[in-house]
Amino acid sequence: MHRFEMPTPNGVVAVFTGKANCPYYAKAELLADYLQANLPHFRVHKITQHPDKWEQWLHDVCETNGWKHSRSPIIWRELLDRGGKGLLLGGVNDFLEYAQHYYGVTSTMLSDEMLAIAEENLQAHIEIEKEEEEIKSLIKPLQIWITSASVPICYQLIPLLANGEVFGMTTEISIHLLDTDQFKEVLCGIVMEAEDMAFPLLRCISEHTEIDKAFIQADVVIVLDDVLLNCEVQPLESYVREVSEICQVYAHLIEKNAKSDVRVISSGKTFVNLKAMMMMTYGSSIKPENVIAVATSLENAAKAMLARKLNMNAAGVKDVIVWGNITGCNYIDLSYAKVYGYESAIWGPANFSRPVLNMIYDSEWIHSEFLSAQSSLNSQVSDCAGMLHAHAVATVLRYWYHGSPPGEIISVGVLSAGQFCIPEGIVFSMPVRFQNGNWEVMTELEINETTQKVLDRLAHDLIQEKLVALKEIREMLPYGADKITSKEYLQQGGFFSP
Repeated sequence: MHRFEMPTPNGVVAVFTGKANCPYYAKAELLADYLQANLPHFRVHKITQHPDKWEQWLHDVCETNGWKHSRSPIIWRELLDRGGKGLLLGGVNDFLEYAQHYYGVTSTMLSDEMLAIAEENLQAHIEIEKEEEEIKSLIKPLQIWITSASVPICYQLIPLLANGEVFGMTTEISIHLLDTDQFKEVLCGIVMEAEDMAFPLLRCISEHTEIDKAFIQADVVIVLDDVLLNCEVQPLESYVREVSEICQVYAHLIEKNAKSDVRVISSGKTFVNLKAMMMMTYGSSIKPENVIAVATSLENAAKAMLARKLNMNAAGVKDVIVWGNITGCNYIDLSYAKVYGYESAIWGPANFSRPVLNMIYDSEWIHSEFLSAQSSLNSQVSDCAGMLHAHAVATVLRYWYHGSPPGEIISVGVLSAGQFCIPEGIVFSMPVRFQNGNWEVMTELEINETTQKVLDRLAHDLIQEKLVALKEIREMLPYGADKITSKEYLQQGGFFSP
């Protein structure tokens, strides 16, 4: 057994380490505090470890110093002015013997007191760890990458991301704008303007045109790429092929450069569902639950239309569901839609709501004008300059990181796992809730037979789009490449051109 030597004016530090909830560490700690307060040259340094990390930490310390010790606490001496490894004292009994021998001091702490202090130590340790994690999040800001960053949506999105409401008022972010050389000047202008706005949480913003360096250490990737539709000039297959090529490049680079738990947001005005599905198809290591397509633009446009009919604020309309292909064939479902704060003869508290279908007495308007207006809503959303889509992306990201309002229905496109009898393997917009950094489909919602028939038709359309995409993938591969996966072909250098 190693003993402490008598402290000298040169300076000796007694290092006390142990599990944060260890009662024997608590007993040794309090005795050490007493000695430090009453001896001029006795100094104490304390290190606590979470119980889950203690065993590995103790093993590493003993291996580094050549010690043998198996329990909490472990105590050693370090000479401040000499360097070298410390001299092991041992555990709590060794320290009590040392204090009794040299100073005639011991501890009479009872077991109940030891346990109470140990519990306080654990809570204090957890709070300190939480504070340190918050500090680390500031030191290492979230890395946000935005593709096709010259589009108006990106310009409108940057202030929403940087003002603190999306990721939190203590989380710094770095924004990376990705586009082609053709738009480098536009990107530089956006960077300069964002820097001039001096957002307190925007650590840095930069432009990127070198595709090989895209998505380095990305925490979030926001895909805004769109294709210009003109079906009279080009067939659907041409546009699907273009989307596939874009997603092939992006998925490969995300797998190569981004963090393993990167979150991918598919937004924009065209093929939002398809982009999300292609990212999963080409990026097999990208977690499917970390890829979603944003339906909030269409959802909010529908709420605004209902609010105009009811002559009320659109913020009071909740739980409108968007089913299907967000930027294609979809169905806006009002079965669960509610209104809050509606001025009428019936009043209630802030959480008092009434079904939308009961409030719009003109049922003919619902079945004719509103339903027929869905195609025009798609066109209206597609023609928006960017503010609506930017707000939608920011809203979904905020919910993903901090949770959606309790009980509220949010529509996003996610990979179907058979919910609501929707075929597996397609990205389908459906009702979800966000909680604890994740989302889950609200499978407890009941749908009627009519809605189920609509969902079946929408699923059929998305399956056909997927088949077209897979056909285009096969045609992009050279002869014999069908014997390997598209990911393997991509890794071999196929179809990788900025």
